[in-house]
Amino acid sequence: MRLIASLFICLGLAGPAMAQCTGQDLRQTLSESDRAELKAIVAETPFATGNRWRAVRGDSVVDLIGTVHLDDPRLDAPAERIRPLIENAKVVLLEMSAADQAELTGALSSRPEMLLLSDTTLPELMDEASWQALAAAASARGVPPVMAAKFQPWYLSMLLSLPPCATANLTDAQGLDGRIMDMALSAEVPMQSLEAYETVFNTFSDAPMEQQIAMVKAALVAPDTSEDMFATLLASYFEEAGTEAWQVSRLLSRQLAALDPATSDAMFARMEIDLLDARNRAWIPVIMDAGKAGPIVVAAGAAHLQGEAGLLNLLKAEGFTLTRKPF
Repeated sequence: MRLIASLFICLGLAGPAMAQCTGQDLRQTLSESDRAELKAIVAETPFATGNRWRAVRGDSVVDLIGTVHLDDPRLDAPAERIRPLIENAKVVLLEMSAADQAELTGALSSRPEMLLLSDTTLPELMDEASWQALAAAASARGVPPVMAAKFQPWYLSMLLSLPPCATANLTDAQGLDGRIMDMALSAEVPMQSLEAYETVFNTFSDAPMEQQIAMVKAALVAPDTSEDMFATLLASYFEEAGTEAWQVSRLLSRQLAALDPATSDAMFARMEIDLLDARNRAWIPVIMDAGKAGPIVVAAGAAHLQGEAGLLNLLKAEGFTLTRKPF
């Protein structure tokens, strides 16, 4: 989401204020078989719930916060509860520090190849009906079709993951990670990125073009449906149900995306490996090294906490004792 915000800043695409999103939670619309599948997966997933945890091994203390990158007034109370952690930390680790976010914004302005297709356009890569649907969806989010035609499809799939109601004020949004940055800056606590900002770009751009096109098609749903899916994910987040949030997205995509269920599931499995598991494993040495200096805070998207290859389970494997804390 920070990549999307940086793009809007660079290209001046932020629009005027719009009505807040008013989507409905879709979890109750799941079929009995989908509910049973969801319940079974959640039951067998390590650390399936919880947005705030403490990991302790000897003198090393790591407080982990599962964040959401978009603004919501329900974040105010959790942010205040974790303020003492931020102010007393030796360092705060984020997916992208304030300094790296500024560097990314500059890079997007000077290196268009990071986002643009070099020798083709999306209308040439997609069937006419899919391109027209994509053009309309991008336009609703403030990106003119003539510009959308030149973007790498993976980037547009990220943009389309947000409903139009959530993109109008994207550059002014202050998600939990943004609040944490402000706290760290005010308390003069050093911040460090968990990875280079190019990491996600490289992960996506290395994906075969047919996979990127599939990602775009999976995101092409009606605006009201997009708003409902957005509301569903936020509801799961504030219930601290990380695994449920991820798996509900997969199950809903089976129903709503313009892909067959097998292709949709395969796409989600690939995303989980590339965007969560691989990055989590790469972050563990960074976290453990930073923790040598004293108590630290790790703030990353909530999906990074849960699962076999989630940060919590990986730290447990390194000998840390994990304790859930009030969010």
